[in-house]
Amino acid sequence: MTGIKMPTPAPAMTHWLITALEIMSALFIFVIGLITLWVLITFVADITQTRQAIRRNYPVIGRFRYLFEKLGTFFRQYFFAMDREELPFNRAQRSWIYRAAKNLNNTVAFGSTRDNRIPGSVLFINTPYPTLDENAVPALPVIIGRDCRTPYLAPSFFNISGMSYGALSQPAVQALSRGAAKAGIWMNTGEGGLTPWHLESGCDLVFQIGTAKYGVRDEDGELDDGKLTEIAAHEQLRMFEIKLSQGAKPGKGGILPASKVTEEIAAIRGIRPGSASISPNRHPDIANDDDLLKMLLHVRKVTGKPTGFKTVIGHGHWLDELFTRIIEKGESSAPDFITLDGAEGGTGAAPMPLMDAVGLPLREALPLLVDKLEQYGLRERIRVIASGKLINPSDVAWALCAGADFIVTARGFMFTLGCIQALQCNRNTCPTGITTHDPKLQKGLDPELKSERVASYVRNLCYEVGMIAHACGLKSPREFSRHHARIVLDDGTSMPMSELFSADKATP
Repeated sequence: MTGIKMPTPAPAMTHWLITALEIMSALFIFVIGLITLWVLITFVADITQTRQAIRRNYPVIGRFRYLFEKLGTFFRQYFFAMDREELPFNRAQRSWIYRAAKNLNNTVAFGSTRDNRIPGSVLFINTPYPTLDENAVPALPVIIGRDCRTPYLAPSFFNISGMSYGALSQPAVQALSRGAAKAGIWMNTGEGGLTPWHLESGCDLVFQIGTAKYGVRDEDGELDDGKLTEIAAHEQLRMFEIKLSQGAKPGKGGILPASKVTEEIAAIRGIRPGSASISPNRHPDIANDDDLLKMLLHVRKVTGKPTGFKTVIGHGHWLDELFTRIIEKGESSAPDFITLDGAEGGTGAAPMPLMDAVGLPLREALPLLVDKLEQYGLRERIRVIASGKLINPSDVAWALCAGADFIVTARGFMFTLGCIQALQCNRNTCPTGITTHDPKLQKGLDPELKSERVASYVRNLCYEVGMIAHACGLKSPREFSRHHARIVLDDGTSMPMSELFSADKATP
C-alpha cells in the first residue's frame, strides 16, 4: 500500500519561519536580560538605601507594597467597598448622580440598602393623603437682595458651587456653564476670576471674591473698583460672594499648584505663570466684623448687585457678635446672603488636618445659623445658601427642612462631568479631564455632551426633591420645615427635627 506523500514546505517559507523564530527568541532573551538587569540594579539600590525600611529588608519585592497601596484606592472603589461604605462619596450616591445625569431609570428593586438605624439618618414625614394629580411639586423663585439696585430673582433652589478655572479645566467650565444655562440655575465662578468660558453660555453667574481678589485686584493685590465695575457690567453676573473660608480648609487660602498655573490662568488671576497660586489665609482688609460689613456695603454700592459672604462656622459666639453689629448699624448693613459651608466640604487641595478636623459639619452648623438669624430678626433679610456634600435628593430636602433657601454643590456636578473619584484633583493628572490642563486628558471631556448631563442632573434632582415634598403633603419644596423630618437617635428611635433643633436651643 502506497502512503500519502505530504507536500514539503517551499524553501523560502521555511527560511522565513526559521528567521521569525530566531528573532522572537532573540527578543525574548533580550527582554529577560533587561528584566534581570533591572532586578539586579533595583536589588542593589534597595539594599543600600536607608530611607525606606521595607525596601531595605525586602529588596525588589518590597516595592510591590507601594504599588498595591496606590492601586488599593481603585480596587476598594470597584470591588471591595459596599454600596454605602466608601468615603467621601459612596457608590450609591455616585450611581444615583450618574443615572440622573444620563436620564436613566433611577428606580430600585427589592428594598433599600440604606440602614435607617444609623444615628443622624433623616426620615421624612409622609402624609396619608397625597394629591392624586401629581407626583412631584415645583419650587417657586426667590428674590435675593431685595434692596439692591439690581435684585436677583433666583429661579432654582439647586445651583453650582464655586469651582475656579484653574482648578477646573476649560472644557469642564464650558460644560458646567452651558449646563447651567440649559437648566436655568446659577454657576459660581470660584475665586479664580471670570473667564470667557463662564460667559459664553449666557448662564447666571455669581462672582466669588477670594482672599487674593483674583480678577478684581490691582498690582498690590487690593480690590480694584474699576475691574469690579467692569465685571458687574455683565448682565448675567447676578451676585457677588466674598469668600471668608471654605469647609475643606478653614483658615487656609486657596491652593493651585504651579503645574496648573498656565499663562492664560495667570493673566486672568493677575499673577505670574508657573508659580503656585497661594491665596492669603484671610482678606488682608477684613480683620473684624466691622471690616466685613464695610466690604459688603462697598461691593454692593459699586456693583449694585446682591452681595454676601461664604464661611465656615466654628461656634455660635461669632454669629451673636456679627448679628448684634448688624442690628446696631441697621439692616441695610446686612449681607444679602450667607453661603454656609460645612466642614465636610471638598476642594482640589487642602492639608489633611484642616479637611478632617476643623469647623462644624453642616448638619450642626445649618440649623445653628438659621436659628441665630431667627433670634436676631434677620431671617427674612438674609438668604441662606447651604453647601457641603448635598448631592442627592434626600440631602437637599434635609437642607430645605433645616432652613436653607438654596443649596449649592461642586462635587455633585463633577460627577455629572464623569468624575470617578480618582482623588487626583491636586495633581494635573485627572483621568477624566475635569481638573487637568493636559490636552491629552482634556480631550476625553466633550463640553456639549456633558452640559446635557449637567442639566439632566438638575432636572431629575429637583423633580425628586419635589416628589419628597409631595409625599409630605406640600405644594412646593419651599414649604419644607423641620416638622417634616425626623432624625434618628443613638438608640435607633427618631425625634422630630423641630424638637432637636429650635431657636431657643441655639448652641452658644
